Amino acid sequence: MVQTPSDTELVAVLQEQPQLDFELPDPEDEAISEHEFQQRLDNAWLVCDRFDLQTEIWRGRILRAIRDREKKGGDGRGTGFLNWLKQREITKSQAYSLIQLANSADTLIEEGHLQPEAVRNFSKRAFLETAKSAPEVQQLVTEAAQKGDRITCREVRQLADEWTAMSSDLLPDEVKQKAAAGTMPPRYLAPLVKELGKLPDSHITAIQEEVAENPDVDTVKQATTDARYLAKYLDAAIQVQALNQSDINLEKALEEALRLGCLSTASEVVKQAAQLEQAMVKLYNTWKRLSNVADRLYVDTGASTPHLRSLLSCLENLTNDVIEVPMDEMGDRTVRLQILSDTEA
Repeated sequence: MVQTPSDTELVAVLQEQPQLDFELPDPEDEAISEHEFQQRLDNAWLVCDRFDLQTEIWRGRILRAIRDREKKGGDGRGTGFLNWLKQREITKSQAYSLIQLANSADTLIEEGHLQPEAVRNFSKRAFLETAKSAPEVQQLVTEAAQKGDRITCREVRQLADEWTAMSSDLLPDEVKQKAAAGTMPPRYLAPLVKELGKLPDSHITAIQEEVAENPDVDTVKQATTDARYLAKYLDAAIQVQALNQSDINLEKALEEALRLGCLSTASEVVKQAAQLEQAMVKLYNTWKRLSNVADRLYVDTGASTPHLRSLLSCLENLTNDVIEVPMDEMGDRTVRLQILSDTEA
C-alpha cells in the first residue's frame, strides 16, 4: 500500500530542492548569435512561466480552503480570512483572482478536458485565456496541450479564431470553405464575426452578400472596417437628440455615405455630435450646481470675510449667464458661452 507523504514531509522535501538558477547568456557577448541568445532566454522564461502558473494554482486552492473554512466556522464577516491575507501581504482582489484561477484549473480537470500534468504546457496568460474561452475552444486548446504542444496566448487566439470561423452563422459558406481549406486565415474572419454581431439583420445581409461575392482577404478586411463604422454610426445616431427630434431618414443618409465611401466620416460626425450634446448637458448641470453653491456661500459671508467675497468675485465669469474661459494661459483667446434654460429662452 502506497502511503501519502505528510505535509511535514512535503515541506522538508521542498526545503531541500534547489532554487531556480539559470545560466543566462551575457548580453555583451558577441560570440553568441542572436538566435541562440533569444532561444536561451525563451527557454528560461518558459520554465518560470510554467512554474509560476502551477504555483499560483496551488496558492488559489490554499486560499479557497481558508475562505471556505472561514465560511463554515468563522464570524460571518470573513475576519479570519482577511487577517490571513493581511499577514501574508495579499490583497483581497489578488486572493480572489488566485481562487478563480484554481477554480478554472479544477473545472477543466474534473470535466476531463485536461490532465493535471498537461497544465505545465501552458503559459500563465494562456491558461487564463483558455479558462475564459467557450467550451469548444477549451476542448481544442486542452487537446493540443495534452499532445505536448506548448500553449501560449497566440495558440489560444489562433484556435479560438478557427473555431469562430467554422461555427459562426454570420459568415457565408464561401469563406468558411476557404478557411477549412487553409486558403483564408481565420484571424481575418474572427474580427468580422465580432463586428457583424453588433449589427441588425438588415445590415448584416448586405455585408454577407459582398463577402460571398468576393471571398478574399481584402474584401473581408474592408467588410470588417465597414461593419465597425456602421455599428458606430447606428449606435451614435440613436444618442443624438438633434437627429431624433427631426424627420431625417438615417437609413437613406447611411446609404449615401456607403455609396460615396465616406462611412467613416459620417460615423465620426454623429459620434462627435453625441459627445457634444452630452458635454452640453454636463456643462449646464455643473454650471447650475456652481451657481447654487456660490449663492449659498455669498449668503453665509459678509464684510468680515473679504477674501471669501473676493473668491466669489473672481468666479463670476463662471457663474453668470455668459461663461467666459480663456483658451490658453496667455489669455489671448477666450471662449464665451451664453446659457439659456427653457424657462429663459
